[in-house]
Amino acid sequence: MKYLKRMKCVLMLAITVAILGGMTTTGWAEEAAPAVAEAAAAVTAPADQIAMLTKASSDLRIGVDTVWVLVAGMLVFFMNAGFALVESGLCRAKNCTNILAKNFIVFAASSISFWVLGWGLMFGDGNAFVGTQGLFFVSGADNSPALGEAYASMNPFATDKYEGVYSAINWTPVPLWAKFFFQLVFAGTAATIVSGAVAERIKFSSFLIFSFILVAFMYPITGHWIWGGGFLGANNFRDFAGSSVVHSVGGWAALAGVIVLGPRLGKYSKDGKVNPIPGHSLTSASLGVLILWLGWFGFYPGSTMAAMNGTAIAHVLVNTNMAAATGSLGALITAWLLLKKPDLTMILNGCLAGLVAVTAPCAFVTITSGAIIGLIAGVLVVFAVIIFDKLKLDDPVGALAVHLCCGVFGTLAVGLFYDNKVATDIAALATGLSRGEQFWVQLKGVFWVGLFTLPVSLIVWYIIKALFGIRVSAEEEIEGLDIGEHGNEAYPDFVVTQPAGIHAPTKGAAGYTAATVGVPKTITT
Repeated sequence: MKYLKRMKCVLMLAITVAILGGMTTTGWAEEAAPAVAEAAAAVTAPADQIAMLTKASSDLRIGVDTVWVLVAGMLVFFMNAGFALVESGLCRAKNCTNILAKNFIVFAASSISFWVLGWGLMFGDGNAFVGTQGLFFVSGADNSPALGEAYASMNPFATDKYEGVYSAINWTPVPLWAKFFFQLVFAGTAATIVSGAVAERIKFSSFLIFSFILVAFMYPITGHWIWGGGFLGANNFRDFAGSSVVHSVGGWAALAGVIVLGPRLGKYSKDGKVNPIPGHSLTSASLGVLILWLGWFGFYPGSTMAAMNGTAIAHVLVNTNMAAATGSLGALITAWLLLKKPDLTMILNGCLAGLVAVTAPCAFVTITSGAIIGLIAGVLVVFAVIIFDKLKLDDPVGALAVHLCCGVFGTLAVGLFYDNKVATDIAALATGLSRGEQFWVQLKGVFWVGLFTLPVSLIVWYIIKALFGIRVSAEEEIEGLDIGEHGNEAYPDFVVTQPAGIHAPTKGAAGYTAATVGVPKTITT
């Protein structure tokens, strides 16, 4: 009995201990639960913070790159003011309003053409010759600033991969409309080149029609070949900022216009003599070139289309400046030797020639090579101006010599001075080819761009001529396009009654009296 009582007590004690222990454990667990949750949150918090920091870093990178691209694009846009001053200054006062109107309206026309169709043809996914997707109004699928897989290093903080129909330009970490604006100002530059070569005798309306067509169709097609994933770019043709894409295309189109238009009245005598027709303001021309020189610091460095660590921007900018400097000096020396005077117009065009020539190679060559390229271009442009005059191809501002000749030379200079290390470190577009091999690739590209642009431009000009006419009347050309085309005068208080240049003593006269020095007194047309 004593044994059973003892067992009962032990059992009751055990039950009591178990109950009390369970109550204690439950209370401890309830008290410990918040601490455990806090510890778990502390473990996951760093991961969330890292994700937030990564997103913020990506946004910052995109913001910096976007601001750089847009500011560079604005500098290129400001070049329109430079072109207007250069062209108007190198032409006669009686045509100043017409030239300013052309240079103003050409960017408006380019904006509409490139937005409606040009962008899609140039950068839309398609085939080796033209874009076929996302053609109209930049409306194709696109999740920029996401990058293509091959270009992830352009924004190491980004996680999204590019999806869209403009894959040829998925290498820059900026929004779609930033890409569009920067490429638009390039397209506008190509159209502006034409204006100078056809100045002082073209109908305003005909020039405007051609500008729409150039930017909507011709410029984007060759641009697609080189920058839009077409056959030239895919076969190692290199043009960093547009020696061929912009300058040569504008030059070929201008050459076609000059051929169809013919020279200004009194420019060439029947015996083949070239008669100078001086511009009215070298002040305007000089200021215009300085503005262009500044604008070019957005043109080429901006073609990096990303700020990155600034190394590529700095290299390209210095190459740009050195080529402008040596181009100016090269033209100065050449003009002094050939013409016996340091002709300012040649110096100005020498600066532009150096800038144009270094366009394609600026990110593929050393600084020394960039300076040599500019120097050669400065010499070349003087000879080119003289040769075009001997061929009776009348170009009032030297646009053919600057943009066509030096654009072709600059394209070839990529091969002549190619540096694989610079191409790797600066352009990140190394081909691995020797200079000879690269030169051959560049030469073929020059051939294809010229083979397309010159004949197509001739066809377009002749169609415009047949439908609308392209040249003003002889009477209007003599009086000045300001009055005949626009009903305005650039200098209403300073226009003389018998303007310098060719003028008719009476309306409808068969012979024209020439006041310009060196122009025959009677010109029959």
